[in-house]
Amino acid sequence: MFQLNHALAQKIVNRTMKIIGHNINVMNAQGVILGSGDKYRIDTVHEGALLAISQNRDVAINHDVASSLHGVKPGLNLPLHYHGEIIGVIGITGQPESIKQFGELLKMTAEMIVEQATLQQQLQWQNRQKEEFILQLIKADTTSLPNLKQWALQLDINLDKPRVVAIIEIAPNQQQHQHSETLKQIMYLLQNPDRDNLVAMTSLTQLVILKPAFLDGKQWNPELENQRIDKLMQRIPANMQLNFTIALGHYFTDELSIAHSYCTAQETLVIGKKIHPNKSKYLYENYSIPILMADFRHHWRGDSLVAPYLKLVKVDKNQQLQKTLAAYITHLGNQKSCAESLFIHRNTLRYRLDKITQITGIELHQFQGLLSLYLGQLIHSSG
Repeated sequence: MFQLNHALAQKIVNRTMKIIGHNINVMNAQGVILGSGDKYRIDTVHEGALLAISQNRDVAINHDVASSLHGVKPGLNLPLHYHGEIIGVIGITGQPESIKQFGELLKMTAEMIVEQATLQQQLQWQNRQKEEFILQLIKADTTSLPNLKQWALQLDINLDKPRVVAIIEIAPNQQQHQHSETLKQIMYLLQNPDRDNLVAMTSLTQLVILKPAFLDGKQWNPELENQRIDKLMQRIPANMQLNFTIALGHYFTDELSIAHSYCTAQETLVIGKKIHPNKSKYLYENYSIPILMADFRHHWRGDSLVAPYLKLVKVDKNQQLQKTLAAYITHLGNQKSCAESLFIHRNTLRYRLDKITQITGIELHQFQGLLSLYLGQLIHSSG
């Protein structure tokens, strides 16, 4: 059974008093005044309301009757109903003859406010359930999956729909309440207009979005999703002065696709920020190799791969040789384009490459040698 509370009762009072200018009392199903224009009457029992509740009818009280009842002034008391049940009473202070015309209007207004509040509560409950479901789904395993499937049916969420996970993180340079409000604004942008995104807050600074994966209706297209992310970033108002990053995970097709996609989105965010700290958008497809290589850290295989590169790091204090190596790898060993990108002469480039070979013991002109240094660089940068 629905129960009135002080906040909702006072909301009814405030709205209805604007309509007629008379004092209004709102009582619960026990006749206790929960809201009133006269604050001193709150939490007192209204005997006129008890009479209206017990007889389920409008009760008009004049001066003579009021003087014989406790806590009652002249006025009109009307039962409030919700789904056929009495949930309380709305009382209007004044001479019954002069206020009778307002009775049904105020009763209808109060019941509409109750209906709206109930719908809002139901919506909030559904949203909380959906958020909790999302938080469980992104960490699902084979043990929890059957229960999550049943939960999804109750929430009318189609788990068979292909989805990919994205993470939005705002910079922790604001007050906590500002973080929360900022994320709520972003959540609104993600859900309006409706694009079937499933969104939840994972922390005070982070959102997780389960996005439909087939934007063209046919297949997973990372570039199409990249364009959609750009459009989202453009929609965020400039006056929000928002410093945030977004990471898009990989698309999977197995039973634990959401959990796996979430893991890759997390790794993409972490690795992307380390390699390119000034960027605001990171896509798994652009960082897949360093992400996959990250698990080699603190493992003998990874230690073996990174050892030659660490020799270079140790002696290259100004990072000139490291930047040269990175450019050489980017240009796939093409000395001409590499030298041009570094704005140096090709002879200078050759000198630096020979120096790298001397320090690392790796022959850069051989594919295997260049690959080993590249992998070592990736493992080092992911740490």
